[in-house]
Amino acid sequence: MHSSKVGIREFRENLAHYLESETPVAITRHGATIGVYVPTRPKPSEEELTALRTAGQKLDELIEAAGLTDHQLVDDFKILRSKARKSKA
Repeated sequence: MHSSKVGIREFRENLAHYLESETPVAITRHGATIGVYVPTRPKPSEEELTALRTAGQKLDELIEAAGLTDHQLVDDFKILRSKARKSKA
């Protein structure tokens, strides 16, 4: 994620713009960074929430159809992740 660097005066004058932005901003005074504004994620739209719920339901159906439990999937994931880390080393 790209960040920008602005003086405190500019940040204060354009505060609304920076609050709506998705880009972190380093705030400077006389060239020295005095703080960093890191925006949080924007609130998801109802459409995005509905899509996420639908995807979750489909995933639950696939897990059930495979005859697995959540715990088995997590255990399998941990094993695969461990193997992948070892192969990188």
